[in-house]
Amino acid sequence: MYLVTADEMQRMDRATIESFGIPGRVLMENAGRGATDFFLEAVYRDHPGNVGIAAGRGNNGGDGFVMARYLRQKGIPATVFLLSERDRIKGDAAANLKLLDAMGVPVVELVETAALESRQSLMRHQHTWIDAILGTGLTSEVRGFFRTAIDFINQQRRPVFAVDIASGLNADTGQVCGVCIEAAATATFGFPKIGHLCYPGRILTGRLNIIDIGIPPHVAATISCRQRLITPGTLKKEIPQRSAAAHKGHTGHLLILAGSPGKTGAAAMTAMAAMRAGAGLVTLGIPKSLNPVLETMVTEAMTVGMPETAEGALNESAHEAVISLIKGKHCLAIGPGLGIHGSTGRLVKRLIQESPVPMVIDADGLNLIAEDPTVLSKRRSPIVLTPHPGEMARLSGHSPADIQKDRVGHARSFAERHQVHIALKGAATVVARPDGTVFVNSTGNPGMAAGGMGDVLTGLIAGLITQGMEAGAAAQTGVYLHGLAADRLAQNKAPVGYLASEVMNALPEAMDELLTGGDNLHWPKWDHLFNPTDPIRK
Repeated sequence: MYLVTADEMQRMDRATIESFGIPGRVLMENAGRGATDFFLEAVYRDHPGNVGIAAGRGNNGGDGFVMARYLRQKGIPATVFLLSERDRIKGDAAANLKLLDAMGVPVVELVETAALESRQSLMRHQHTWIDAILGTGLTSEVRGFFRTAIDFINQQRRPVFAVDIASGLNADTGQVCGVCIEAAATATFGFPKIGHLCYPGRILTGRLNIIDIGIPPHVAATISCRQRLITPGTLKKEIPQRSAAAHKGHTGHLLILAGSPGKTGAAAMTAMAAMRAGAGLVTLGIPKSLNPVLETMVTEAMTVGMPETAEGALNESAHEAVISLIKGKHCLAIGPGLGIHGSTGRLVKRLIQESPVPMVIDADGLNLIAEDPTVLSKRRSPIVLTPHPGEMARLSGHSPADIQKDRVGHARSFAERHQVHIALKGAATVVARPDGTVFVNSTGNPGMAAGGMGDVLTGLIAGLITQGMEAGAAAQTGVYLHGLAADRLAQNKAPVGYLASEVMNALPEAMDELLTGGDNLHWPKWDHLFNPTDPIRK
């Protein structure tokens, strides 16, 4: 499914109107009618009474006018609070505003803070609100009168239904432009926007429904949208099918370089996660002094002790042994618990340039190349990097805060510049391909904020590649399954407190659910786990 920017959506609308010939007023009618149906089901059914519609002067306000008309036809008391002078409303929005007068729908003009203050008594008598103020085109901070209006609506603690996008939310990043409507539900038109899925936008969007307003598929395809929402139907096509006569020699052999003193658990979980993902054979290359420990921790995987530094980390002198071990393998995973010794770093950089098989690099493997990520351009085979925001910041030279402000943009930029696959972990994990195509994940929950989760993801992605899956597809499938397994634990066990090893052990069931379940999007409702006064809402 396309996941669009504000500009891409505007171009789709324009092409539908100008090239395909569907009038803009028809699109607005379809939007308002579909949004009304969703509003009645998602909000009004449980909160009947007066409906206040806060409308701006653009097409977002026009969609609100259409909703007001449909509500009036159903006998629902609706009042439009117009945050503009009437004579500034133009085009299709003006035509729909005029229809409200003919139907007797109250329209209250509020053009400044003093007017809003004078109408507060009436506004406080609304049982629900429809937000049709700003729409998807917002890029600058909300100030002045609009900010006052949004703050007032939020302070009423009444359910708010957003038209297309919560006013104040950046449609391209999910960031708050100073202040934002806190919506209980949102009806968006045509396609979901990036901001609906990326935090904090995902919290402020509430329940999301996508309204088909009549944009023809061929028109949407001409826009060359480079973002996608990861969906079960797409992933099913990528997972290799196993024949009835398959044996472990048919299902791939993975080599993992991981572990250092105090970090044996990371190495063990990476190996076992790959086995849980279906890899036929896993060999774990570790510092030789750790071999007795790891042999007891991973009973299904094989271990190989390798030359180590005085501190017990893998030594660059292990290079020859690793190159020998890679023969016959199908993937090389590097990083979990590896440590950041300089000699280990030189080994990692050499392997990036020489590995004949795809690589998955995480954790300390990322930290070791952060001082000179240009080594990635010298790679011999496809590479998947799985950084969290802090590691992404070190790799790219930006701050973690900057990364979080535009996760899609930063992941895409790095993937294109270095021609690698990036799985930028976190709420709504972002997977970027070397060609700039970006995929946003819908699974996962706050209970995953615990040690070891990244090690499991590394093993999972590497295990899928080992079985023959293309690197980018493995990254997309891996992040989806990782989150899905955690979501099932949150539902069936507890929302927090489950372990990374439990997520690892739940992977086979998650895989089965993906393969045998329907193609419906996975929309877990975890927002109740967030404090409603969390600063990200401000």
